[in-house]
Amino acid sequence: MSEAAPDIGFFERYLSIWVGSCIICGVTIGAIFPSIFQAIASVEYANVNLVVAVFIWVMIYPMMVNVDFASLKDIGKKPKGVCITLVVNWLIKPFTMAALGILFFEHIFAGMVEPESAKEYIAGMILLGVAPCTAMVFVWSQLVKGDANYTLVQVSLNDIIMIFAFAPITAILLGVTDIIVPWQTLTISVILYVLIPLIVGYITRRMLDGSGSPAKISIFTAQVKPFSIMGLLATVILLFGFQAQTILDEPLVIVLISVPLLIQSYGIFAIAYGWAFLWRVPFSIAAPAALIGTSNFFELAVAVAISLFGLDSGAALATVVGVLVEVPVMLSLVAFAKRTKHHFESKG
Repeated sequence: MSEAAPDIGFFERYLSIWVGSCIICGVTIGAIFPSIFQAIASVEYANVNLVVAVFIWVMIYPMMVNVDFASLKDIGKKPKGVCITLVVNWLIKPFTMAALGILFFEHIFAGMVEPESAKEYIAGMILLGVAPCTAMVFVWSQLVKGDANYTLVQVSLNDIIMIFAFAPITAILLGVTDIIVPWQTLTISVILYVLIPLIVGYITRRMLDGSGSPAKISIFTAQVKPFSIMGLLATVILLFGFQAQTILDEPLVIVLISVPLLIQSYGIFAIAYGWAFLWRVPFSIAAPAALIGTSNFFELAVAVAISLFGLDSGAALATVVGVLVEVPVMLSLVAFAKRTKHHFESKG
C-alpha cells in the first residue's frame, strides 16, 4: 500500500542548525541591505507575496506526493489510533495552543512586549496549533519503527480534514483573541497552500504509481526533498530579513515565543502518548499517533501568517520560531518513545 519512509537525512537531522544559520543570515542582510527585502515585499497579489508563495509551494509539494487517499480504506482496522489522532489534533491541540498564547503574552509576558505585538505572536502560535504535521511525521514514524501504512492513513485523513476545518477553527480562535480575520484571505490561503498542492501531489502520485514501478514514488520524493528544504530555508531568510530591525531591538522575543511552544509540544505528546498507553494501543501505532499530534505543518502556518498579517509581522515570526523549536523537540520525543517502548509491550 505504501513505501517505507526513508530514515531521517542529514539536512533534516540538523534542520535546527540550518534554520539558526538562516536566521543569522537573514537578520544580517536585512540590517545591512533593507532595500532588498522592501523590494521583495512589494511583489504581491491579493495579500499573497508571490516570492514567498513560490518558496512555500516548493516546500509543500514534495510532502503532498506522500499522501495516499487509497490508504483510507483501512481506516476502520485499528480505530483507536485514528481516534487519538483526530481528538488530539482537532479538539485539543488548537485550543491549548491558543490558551497558552493568551496566558503567556497577555499575562505572564504582558510587561515585556507591546500589546499589538503580543496579539500577533498569539496568532502565529494559533496557526501552528491548527496545522497538524503532514510530512515530517513519516520521518518520526520511521525512527520509532512505527506502522508505516497506518501512519499514511493518519496523515491522509488529517489532510482531508484540514481542507474543511483549518479555516473555521483558525477564524474562531483568532476571533476569541480579538483579531479581525479576513475570511477571503484565509480561504484563499487554504486553497492555495493545502487544496491545490494536495491535488497536484495526488496526480503526481497516481502517475508514478501507474508507471509499473512502485519504487518510483520513493525515488521521486527523495529527489525533490532537497528543494523542499531549500524552499524552507529561503523563506526563513526572507522572514528574518523583514524582521531584522525588530529582532535587533528586541532579541528576547525569540526566547519568549519559544516558551509556550515548548510547553505545548511536550504537553500534547504526554496527552496522546499517555492516552494510547492506557488504552492499550500497540506501540507501532501509539508512537506515531502521539508524534503527529505534537509536530506541526509549519509550512502552512508560515504561509497563512504571511497572507493574513504580512511578511514583517509578529505572527510570521512566531511560526518561524516554531520551525526552530520543532526539530530538537521531536528528536527528544523520538528518543523518549524508543526508551519507553517496552512498557507498551509488557502492558500488551
